[in-house]
Amino acid sequence: MNSPDIVVVVMGVSGTGKSTVGALLAEECGVPYAEADAFHPPANIAKMSGGTPLDDADREPWLDAIGAWARSRAGRGGVVSCSALKRSYRDRLRAAAPGLFFLHLTGDRALVAERLEQRRDHFMPGALLDSQFAALEELQPDEYGIAVPVTEDPQSITARAAAVLRQRQSPPLPPDRSPTRRSDGQSVTPVPKSP
Repeated sequence: MNSPDIVVVVMGVSGTGKSTVGALLAEECGVPYAEADAFHPPANIAKMSGGTPLDDADREPWLDAIGAWARSRAGRGGVVSCSALKRSYRDRLRAAAPGLFFLHLTGDRALVAERLEQRRDHFMPGALLDSQFAALEELQPDEYGIAVPVTEDPQSITARAAAVLRQRQSPPLPPDRSPTRRSDGQSVTPVPKSP
């Protein structure tokens, strides 16, 4: 696949298959994959293992570490899994690494809970699922990304995401950077005004 410049964040609540799809997509794109859980400080893992949801203060250093990794992959591409449940979390990631593409894995609570019950190798207990759904804010129209239901198998989700990425080699320009058309037909991108 030829989209090495894009860094993808595979997002969603726990149990949607972020790690599986993230690894498959990275392999398809020929870029590195990073598991968001590896960026958690030990205190966060201990808190979640004990059944206590993380608060925003707990997540800040975690998001910053993921953002730093994503920034290090700018122009070279990469895939990282991260719940990125709230718009403010995604905004924080985008501030660190502009142009991130978000692949939101979606599913209803019953399906995700069933998937979580089948996992035995993860520190996130199913009891925290309700808090994740309560915190979840869907991707907004102005956010660069797509939502894909987890009713599909991981290979199909990966193929769908890869097809979208092939069509979108770079993120859309902000409104003040949109190309304009000159009288001779050539496209020109405005340069931001100096403050």
